[in-house]
Amino acid sequence: MSFLSEATRATVTIRTLGFMKIPLLWACRPKVVVINDEKCVVKIPHRRRTRNHERGLYIAALTVGAELAAGVLAIRKLGYGKGKKFIYKNFQADYLKRAEDDVYFTCNEGTALNELAKQAKETGERQNMSVHVTATVPSKLGDEPVAKFILTLSIKDETGTVDRN
Repeated sequence: MSFLSEATRATVTIRTLGFMKIPLLWACRPKVVVINDEKCVVKIPHRRRTRNHERGLYIAALTVGAELAAGVLAIRKLGYGKGKKFIYKNFQADYLKRAEDDVYFTCNEGTALNELAKQAKETGERQNMSVHVTATVPSKLGDEPVAKFILTLSIKDETGTVDRN
């Protein structure tokens, strides 16, 4: 049993990965605020390194937040390791307002991702799903979205299949 919450463990994992392999991820300093069976909420702080000359979040930082909200939830459902793979096949974004403070990215697709993970494990075939992520700035705009994202997640799980040869 760990004394750290699941959200804290996910944050440490993401930041370690960023420090070791993905400098942009490290620069954004993401934090997993909520992670459970239904949703994942990731915060990207509004800092000097993440904001542009117009004082809004860089498009790259917005993209990192959307990718993480969907990806952390997908990893929670699929797991991670040998034989388990996921990639993004498509990325759509609607930028609605300038993000002028800390941005929260919410993915509420946990139940659907669970079904997708089961299907991938049963078939051993690659499975695709459109995952929706909403970005908000609660301190300035409440629940009003500043951006909406649709990411096509493609997963494959070869650990549950039996070699029929």
